[in-house]
Parts: sequence; structure tokens; C-alpha cells
Amino acid sequence: MIAKISVGKSLYGALAYNQNKVDQEKGKVLFTNKISENYNGVFDIHKCIECFNKYIPEGIRTKKNIIHISLNPHPDDKLSDEQLSEIAQEYMKKLGYINQPFMVFKHEDINRHHVHIVSVRTNEYGKKINDSFEHVRSKKITDELEKIYNLHPAEKQNCSEYPELKKVNYRDGDVKHQISNTVKALISSYYFQSFTEYKALLSLYNIHVEEIKGEATGKPYHGIIYSATNDKGEKKGNPIKASRISRSVSYNAISRKIATSTKRIKEKKLKEHTRQAVSEAFNGSRTRKQFEKELRKKGINVIFRQNSSKRIYGVTFIDHDSRVVLNGSRLGKEYSANAFNERFNKSIPNDSRTIHPSLSPGIDFGNGTFISNSITGQETFGNDIYSVDQRKRRRKRRKKNL
Repeated sequence: MIAKISVGKSLYGALAYNQNKVDQEKGKVLFTNKISENYNGVFDIHKCIECFNKYIPEGIRTKKNIIHISLNPHPDDKLSDEQLSEIAQEYMKKLGYINQPFMVFKHEDINRHHVHIVSVRTNEYGKKINDSFEHVRSKKITDELEKIYNLHPAEKQNCSEYPELKKVNYRDGDVKHQISNTVKALISSYYFQSFTEYKALLSLYNIHVEEIKGEATGKPYHGIIYSATNDKGEKKGNPIKASRISRSVSYNAISRKIATSTKRIKEKKLKEHTRQAVSEAFNGSRTRKQFEKELRKKGINVIFRQNSSKRIYGVTFIDHDSRVVLNGSRLGKEYSANAFNERFNKSIPNDSRTIHPSLSPGIDFGNGTFISNSITGQETFGNDIYSVDQRKRRRKRRKKNL
């Protein structure tokens, strides 16, 4: 069983996230501690906040006083609601929160049912609950609970700590919430070293991401926007600013993730598994369609980027086993876009997502806000640039210098 602990400032945000699951009939309240409920047990977020606020006195020094915990059993652990409730209560008791108000929710939106717990990190006197070595203690607690309830050990889980994500479906509504859940999960569980790789990863789940530099209401603007797409990669509905979702999906957060991913991929030698799998599929395939099929068998998706004349100018591999996203050139020249273009250019079926590196001259958010884009025709993120014309000019200069 995997426990994930996050802390923050917004009690409403944490409760609203879980309320949305309940309202969509994809979740339920399993247990409440020191929370008043009305006679029929209906979850009233405002009444719950009133109960929590009694433990958040004015003037407290603890800035991030909300704790949000998810407990994720192995998919093979078939637990009843009563067992999940008992496990959650025992976990909170051992972590030191048994005298705190908290709510336990069961989420049923993915095959692996799991629970979320929301509580406050200060008592009614404003004193902070002990959080020393919190993650270490949490791991010890889950180990104990695994033995007590005869659960699968966390070390034997095959990526079960990662969510089983579904594509965003704009027709289902609440697109912001769908995008938020998916993007947060992908950022936390995959490694990527450029914005191109990040963009390719999100495209698998019908999400388009753009970096925007320009002006908004006369002021300089630099940020990221997300949009839902259909299965053809066409954007649907109004774009959503990263700031409306969370700081964890912002420009600065993605920059940090790219830096840490680069270090982690090198330290853990995560490219090796992908390179070996791509090599085997490449050598054993005669067509692009066959190549893609062989990679899917190995748990790898491939995204080809093409220009208007169908020339392949970019390729990205998403390895779901090692949780790494890699542009082809990172694996070697033999797996670069040019290599694939030479091999597959004569047989390019419409069998996979094609990403075109274009930005509109401006973004209309549908609420009276319009952001002009100062980098039309080119999308940049750190050292990651996608501009086909610019790459062609670079190649010409290199040839002249030879």
C-alpha cells in the first residue's frame, strides 16, 4: 500500500476535489471524525468547513495547515468499504491525527479503488501536529497495516502507485477538473527533459499544452495554458490557464521537473530500457505501423511529428514501464527523426497522432481575456525549440562549415 502526503493552504480546494467525486457518483464518504453531518448523511462542504475551522484559530503561524493523504492499496487487494475505513482510521491514529477532525473518502473513478483523507495540521489551540519524519513514519505505518490486513507489500507493486489514467473527454464536461487530475498525475509519475517531451506525453491523454509569451491587459505575460482535444489532436473548448489549475502545473513547476528529470534519468540510466526496446522493434519492423505495434507490446507509445508535406521532423517515445519520455535523438542518431523519415517516409499511414508545432497569434480564453503571442510560429521552453524552418537553417549552416 502506498501513502501519499501533501500539504497546502486551501481547505475548500481539498474538500471540493473530493466532493466532485461524490457528486459524479465516482466516490463516497466512508468515515468522518469530529465532523457534524446532517440527518441523512449528505455531504455538505460548507458545514464541514465550519467544523474544520474550529481547529484553525486566527493568527496561527502554520501557513500550510491542510493535510491531504491518499492511501493506495494494490489492485489485487479487494477490500470492503468497512476495511478501507478501518485502515484509514488506524493510519490516522498512528500518524497522530486521531483527535483531529478528518474525513475519509473512497474514490471509485479508476479500477484501483483507493481512499483520500482530509484533515488539518493544527489543533483547536493553534498548536501544530507533530510532523517530524512524517514520511518515514508514514512508510512504517503502511508496512504495519500491510501485515495486519494481509495486503500486498508496496515493494511488490508494479507501478500500482501510479494512477490508471483515462483520456480527457471534453463531452463529459468539467474539463478543468479532468485536465487537472491527469496533468498532476503525469507530472508526478513521469520523467521528461524538454517541453516537447512533456507535450507529447499529454497528447496521449487528449490534452494540448502551450507556452505563452505576450501581453495580457497591457502587462507582460509568461505562462502555460492547457486545452482538451479530441482523438485527432484538435483542440476543443476554451483553453485553461495553468494558474486556474495549480502551481504544480505552472511554467516554473515544469522547469523544475525538467531539471530533476534530467538528473534522475542519468543517475538511474533510465534510457537503457527504452533504447533496447526501440532497437528490437526497429530491427524487426518493415513498416511504421508494424513498428508502432511492436512498441505497444513492450509498453511504449511513439509520437511522430510531421510537417505539411508529411516529412517526419520529430519523434518521441513514452515508456510506461520506466516512466520516461524521450525524444528519439536522445537514444542515438540511428533513432532520430531523420532515420525514421528515411525508413518510413514512403509508407506513412494515418495511424498515430501527429503533432504540429504551431501557435496561434493569440489565445482567447472566452471570458473577455485575450493574450497576444509574441512568438508566433515557434514554441520555446528553456533550450527546447520547435521551429522546422530554424532547424533547416541550422542544418544548412552545419553543411557549409564542413
